[in-house]
Amino acid sequence: MTTPATVGGKIFLIFYGLIGCAGTILFFNLFLERLITVIAYIMKSCHERQLRRKGILPHDSRRGSGNSEVDSLAGWKPSVYYVMLILCVASLIISCCASAMYTPIEGWSYVDSLYFCFVAFSTIGFGDLVSSQNAQYESQGLYRFGNFVFIFMGVCCIYSLFNVISIVIKQSINWILKKLDCRCCPRCQRKFFRSRRNVVMPGNVRSRRNISIETDGVNESDTDGRRLSGEMISMKDFLASNKVSLAIMQKQLSETANGYPRQLNSSSKHNGFSGGVGALAIMNNRLAETSVDR
Repeated sequence: MTTPATVGGKIFLIFYGLIGCAGTILFFNLFLERLITVIAYIMKSCHERQLRRKGILPHDSRRGSGNSEVDSLAGWKPSVYYVMLILCVASLIISCCASAMYTPIEGWSYVDSLYFCFVAFSTIGFGDLVSSQNAQYESQGLYRFGNFVFIFMGVCCIYSLFNVISIVIKQSINWILKKLDCRCCPRCQRKFFRSRRNVVMPGNVRSRRNISIETDGVNESDTDGRRLSGEMISMKDFLASNKVSLAIMQKQLSETANGYPRQLNSSSKHNGFSGGVGALAIMNNRLAETSVDR
């Protein structure tokens, strides 16, 4: 329960927290990326071992250089559900082991210890249960070290699990929206198009109706209320309907101005920051589901 008491300490905490929290979030994201890489490597190794047992792959075909090893993992993308299952099992094991330590030392029940593990590992921190607050413990140094290790591992697993669950929620929402779009009866669609046949709409918006959540596409504009009166659409509506194309064009112009095209070569794959530092940016094209719907 240590908190800053002086004005200088509080100001230092604000600036230090900006760098410290950002670095911690980056560490958790890179932890998840390395976990996905390890799972992909295990999948590739198991597949090669099965091929060697069947005699399809020769036994002398071992690892090559480091670049070829990284490139060979590009096609091995584990499913997001497998990653979520592994993180769930790891979080449960860490929580159960930590609860077995907290119950006799802190005097809590096992359920309260599990509750504390989830609140602490998810960084919710209600403060109703706080560990290591007594003046003396048996083997106090060892207990505090174990407390640090369990909280560190638990936060890594729970934070990564939250990121993976967010991808599953996104997949579920896209699936529900697709089902709702497909189950619209033909009679309602005919009435809808008959009532809107004179509406001035950009061609790109009319052709693209199933736009994903990521593109922030605009399906309707201010021109919906106008009829075919010979009036042209405004530049604002044109830019809104072609938002994705303009973003791609702007990216290409920026790369041309910098003097290099952005290609997926071996040098860019070694750069951990080339694909972004956010959780979804780091996991982009690393899982089977994120490489399909993007």
